[in-house]
Amino acid sequence: MPAFFLGLRGAALLLTAALVLAVSGCSSLSPPAGITAVSPFDLARYEGRWYEVARLDHGFERGMTDVRATYQRQADGSVRVLNRGFDTGKGAWKQAEGRALFTGDAQTASLKVSFFGPFYGGYHVAALDAGYQWALVLGPDRSYFWILSRSKQLAPALREQLVARASALGVDTQALIWVTHERTDPQP
Repeated sequence: MPAFFLGLRGAALLLTAALVLAVSGCSSLSPPAGITAVSPFDLARYEGRWYEVARLDHGFERGMTDVRATYQRQADGSVRVLNRGFDTGKGAWKQAEGRALFTGDAQTASLKVSFFGPFYGGYHVAALDAGYQWALVLGPDRSYFWILSRSKQLAPALREQLVARASALGVDTQALIWVTHERTDPQP
């Protein structure tokens, strides 16, 4: 009986390891094909608060308004990511804290981000204002896309320019959700 138990236990460990590898391998850490991450990139200038101006729909942000992200370099070289927004379905503020690491040279805006332990997804800044006032960000593929800005709204001409740039990157701009920022967050 002990040999049978060890066999089942060993098989369970192998199955668990295989599932972890399969799930973590499902999300590419490289930019989508044809996308080059911004380089040179200066994390010190990118740090701080960004407002989500537009995004493609995903379950983890569905129904969210007033979404912002704050990036902060940590002593170990990682980046603390704090995403916060208002969940209209629950009528409450919601936040998620994550950790980002550069996938290569820190001068290239290609990172991997995790909000769930060992599971990372790609985060690639594909276009960035010279003054670090707006950014176009893609995830592991073109179905993950965000327009971020240091301000809650974009001027109409700039909005049109960024939509055109996103379209040139292969993003389905017709599916963009324009995020409203009308509430006052109790946490400044």
